[in-house]
Amino acid sequence: MVDNIKVAILGSTGYVGIELVKILSLHPNVVINFLGSENTYNKEISSFDNNLKKFEHPLIKSNQDFNPSISDVVFLALPHGISNKYVKNYINKIKIIDLSADFRLSNLETYNDSYQNKHSCPEFLKEFIYGLSEIYRNQLINAPNIAIPGCYPTSILLPLIPLLKNNIVESKNIIIDSKSGYSGAGKNFDKKNIGNDLDFNFYNYNTNNHRHISEIKQELTNFAKDEVTFTFNPHILPNFRGMMSTIYCDLKPGISFENTKKLLQSYSEENIFIDLLNDDSRSDFFSVQRTNKCVLKLFKGHQKDKIIIISLIDNLVKGAAGQATQCFNLSFNLEESTALKL
Repeated sequence: MVDNIKVAILGSTGYVGIELVKILSLHPNVVINFLGSENTYNKEISSFDNNLKKFEHPLIKSNQDFNPSISDVVFLALPHGISNKYVKNYINKIKIIDLSADFRLSNLETYNDSYQNKHSCPEFLKEFIYGLSEIYRNQLINAPNIAIPGCYPTSILLPLIPLLKNNIVESKNIIIDSKSGYSGAGKNFDKKNIGNDLDFNFYNYNTNNHRHISEIKQELTNFAKDEVTFTFNPHILPNFRGMMSTIYCDLKPGISFENTKKLLQSYSEENIFIDLLNDDSRSDFFSVQRTNKCVLKLFKGHQKDKIIIISLIDNLVKGAAGQATQCFNLSFNLEESTALKL
């Protein structure tokens, strides 16, 4: 077992960065030896979350002060367009776990179109393993560089990939309706958009134009037998954390609801963080908040060839910091669930 793995976290004061610090502070094999920020220096990380007062951490420094020679791995909890500028200097010097979108897409043109941003080191796009642990587990073992999936794609890909891979559902005309807590929009999100304590708001945004669409399509296409087409409609909820994706699919000819449920049940049994609910259990945010689980529930459609899948995650944990820790564990050959809440 590897002990005292020296960990650096850049972007440590954002929602995802704080979540990473909280999780890794409880990791028995980790020593956090650098905390960085783009604009907050010489402060205690506990000033951002009182729960961190019981741990000893280094003072927050500028991200630019980080020297990769002092750590074994660096987590980049940074926005897209910023991460790649650091990767350019760190690649081949340290293990990199990037939580931005900068290395999720294998095609440079697709990245530029989706993020309206010029990539500073496209030559390294193929140096990263896509960090969807349940799907790419074998590739993540000992991986030197990992790109953590987006939160929406995580909630969508985890149920859909096994169904497409096993030829259970049609790859065309999939409808995906997703709802996220506002923390998914980051600290710059204007809370006036979601109302006040008495009058809550709830709205959709970027319907069929969200930047995660290219990531979802890339990964579904990797496993589907035919061309993939889907409609994606995301929403922001007036609560802080949690994500629910409702996915509507057509079953392949000759495939029954029972066949589908049996496959998802096996998938759940094989993956510690996948939980398929029984018919009597309610699918809600309480079942996933502050955990690394993806909770699924399967429903029959009104027509016998239709199914509805509910997929629930905590967007800050399984959708970001928890998934990054899961990938970290695999990349160091540690128990996959170390420091993560089931």
